[in-house]
This record gives sequence, C-alpha cells and structure tokens, in this order.
Amino acid sequence: MLAVDWSGRQRGEQHFIWTGEARHDELRRLECGLTRMQLIDALIARAEDDTGLVVGFDFSFSLPAWFLDAQGYESAPELWDAAARDGETWLRECAPPFWGRPGRPRPPLREHFRSTETRLAAVGGIRPKSTFQIGGAGSVGTGSVRGFPMLARLRRAGFSVWPFDEPAWPPVVVEIYPRALTGAVVKSNRDARRAYVDDHHPGLAPELRDLSVASEDAFDAAVSALVMAREESALRALPAIDDPVARREGWVWTPNAHAAPTPRLRRRVH
Repeated sequence: MLAVDWSGRQRGEQHFIWTGEARHDELRRLECGLTRMQLIDALIARAEDDTGLVVGFDFSFSLPAWFLDAQGYESAPELWDAAARDGETWLRECAPPFWGRPGRPRPPLREHFRSTETRLAAVGGIRPKSTFQIGGAGSVGTGSVRGFPMLARLRRAGFSVWPFDEPAWPPVVVEIYPRALTGAVVKSNRDARRAYVDDHHPGLAPELRDLSVASEDAFDAAVSALVMAREESALRALPAIDDPVARREGWVWTPNAHAAPTPRLRRRVH
C-alpha cells in the first residue's frame, strides 16, 4: 500500500511530495525527492512488476458535476485531459469558479463542493476545502489541477482509477483525505505528531518514526499508508458505485467506504 502526500507547488515540489509504503502494521518506506512527473514515472514502472499496487493520493480526483456540465465534460477523464491542456491557464487567470489568489475572493457558486466532500464528517472541527480554491491557507485546488493530468497518465498506463473505472482492480489509485485516516490531531505541532505516532504506531523503526514526525507532509503519508495497509483486503475489493454523480465527481476512500449509504454502493461479483 502506497500513500502519496501530493503538492501543487510550481517549483520545488520534490521537497514536499512524500510517499509512504506500508504492509500490515509495518511502515516499510517513507521518502521524498521526486517531482510529480518522476513519481508518476516511478509508479508506472513499478506496476509492471507489482500488479497488485494500490496507491492513495490526497488531491481531488474531479470537480463538482455542475462544472463538468457547464464545460461540456461528460466524465472525469475528459476533465483530466482538459486540465492537461488548459490547467495552467486556469491557475494563472484564477477566473471564477476558481478563487483564492490576490484580488480573487470566493465567488457565489451553485455549489463549491463535490458530493463526497459534503458527506465527509468534520475531524476536529476541520472539513475539506473546496477544490475551486487555488490560493490561500489550506487551499487544495492547485494540487488537484496539476494532479488531474497525472491520473490520465496512470490510466493510460493500465491503472484503474476508483470509482471511475469498473472493475477497479489493482494496479489502482484511490483518492484519500488524510484527516479522515488520522483522526483529530494538531498536525502543525511536532510534539503532537510525535505523540500520535507513539500512541497509534509504537512499533515503527526509529529512523522511520523520526521521519514520520519531521513534517506534516511526511506524517500524512506515513499514517495514511499504515491505515491503508490495515484495510488492504477492502482496497483489493473496492466497491462499484452506482450513483451517476459520484461516478463523475469521484469519491474519497475511507475505511468505511463500503458502508456509505449514499451514493449507492454495490459489491462486484467475482
């Protein structure tokens, strides 16, 4: 199980993109140093030998359905292709519905969030940010816009992207929201990160334990990978989603994803 703490930074992203790898209750690897493109190349190369690969990315896999309709995109993959062509223009111009850059306040929109985001429970009073926010504290939109083309590359290389592809068998990528996996913790506080790791994952090797608390990015990658490893059987049998909106907007994987009352989930028959 791999968990990637992504970065939308224009330069120097290799210092902020962390990848954690875990199996069972053991964190096997935690590292940074690759650019977005290098990381995707590495995943594609690895999948040639490891066909059971499961990767979690912490950026949004799509945008609200009303935006897809307005732009004439029938599916999320069409959005990904559009982002490969025009995403840098979206980020540079920051025209509505995007917002957050200087002089670009939050606009009134039909809906700022995807269905999956509205259904995620608050964790410690914190809820997901809108993907349309591409600037300001906690913004996630830039990383998502620069992540969309990477999903297209992975898909062309043979990865399934859940929940858009069915069946979503490995190698597969899923969208994760680290706060839903860590629970409430003050991630900005190193002592709080250390206490969390020592309490929840006391068996980590000393060098990996030190790395996992060194930064918020490393912490999210490490803990997310460990939770994914704990839920390995579920991630290797991802449920199909019937809801047409969720199949365009995407769905955040959580350990109880199979139990979500909406959208309607159904198990594949093998």
